Amino acid sequence: MTATHLLANTHLTHLAAEEKSAEVTDWAARLGWVVGLLLFIALVYWLMREGWKWRGTLQSDLPELAGVPSDLGPAKLELTGRYHGSTTAGHWLDRIVAHGLGTRSRVELTLTDAGLDVVRPGARDFFIPKEALREARLDKGIAGKVLAEGGLLIVTWALGDKLLDSGFRSDHAAEQAEWVDTINNMINSTETDGAGAGVDSTTQTEGAR
Repeated sequence: MTATHLLANTHLTHLAAEEKSAEVTDWAARLGWVVGLLLFIALVYWLMREGWKWRGTLQSDLPELAGVPSDLGPAKLELTGRYHGSTTAGHWLDRIVAHGLGTRSRVELTLTDAGLDVVRPGARDFFIPKEALREARLDKGIAGKVLAEGGLLIVTWALGDKLLDSGFRSDHAAEQAEWVDTINNMINSTETDGAGAGVDSTTQTEGAR
């Protein structure tokens, strides 16, 4: 074997060693990036979880949710869709997490003369008595979730002394307008009946005098 052949073989050996070293270096860099990314995701998740717990602590003064009446009566309206969360009324980013109200889920809504029954597979159900209903409207965002204009059914209701907005999205969005009209009519009817009862009571009292 000539000196030229020896030099060529030596050069090829060095090139192969350098290429192998480069491959090892690349894999180490990639592994470092993957580990760093996983640690970052874990940190973000932990911060979100702690923030959720902290928000729940701040909202611990909210009273318990109302129980479902034994007799809801016949359904006025029903829908299936998604529950997108609840917030302080008028503040679409101030998420309520107490009592499981912050958990997004599938939902089955039933509106009756007794109120609004909210059934959530995989999450906590809740019930809004008719007397607690304040308003219904169509909107586009709640609890950080944004849809097309009018894409969400927002129900405003009272939990103790606090007004909440709860957002729902029907599987058939066109029916949400009917829900707005029906709920608002129920609220207006309740207010009218209450005012009428107050007038009758006053009249009876004056007549007794």
